[in-house]
Amino acid sequence: MYVNFDEMNPKARVWVYQSNRRLSEEEVALISQNLQNFCEQWAAHGAPLQSSYLVYKNQFVVLTVDEGFNAASGCSIDSSVEIIRQLEQHLSVSFFERTQIAFINDDEVFLLPMNELKNNISSGRISQNTLTFNNLVKDVGELKESWQVEAGSSWLKRYFV
Repeated sequence: MYVNFDEMNPKARVWVYQSNRRLSEEEVALISQNLQNFCEQWAAHGAPLQSSYLVYKNQFVVLTVDEGFNAASGCSIDSSVEIIRQLEQHLSVSFFERTQIAFINDDEVFLLPMNELKNNISSGRISQNTLTFNNLVKDVGELKESWQVEAGSSWLKRYFV
């Protein structure tokens, strides 16, 4: 059962998938259509799941389910991963690559390979105040309040000592 993302319960569980490249408007439209259809029929053991999605800045796909309505099962979670994998294959993109870190500057998302992080900090491109993304947020409330954090307040703080 699809619900508008802005109407999701703040405690609704989220999964954040970061693309390894910026998605085109056509790709975002295709993702939106597929995830809308998926959310409309997503169920756990026949019970509908109140769910939604968000494509953010053509870089992230966020999938959410309100487990206070009906809990997601292992099989239903597997089906959500499967739709993301299908989109990956169709679009020749990766949503599971963890070697790139996303930052935002002047409202634009950019990715840095982890092995270039120290050089970008040394050069000043990345500072303690540069916004990065905590893709491990657990629910919609955290997504809205603490998904984007300053690098110096994230796990990256060790690079600024």
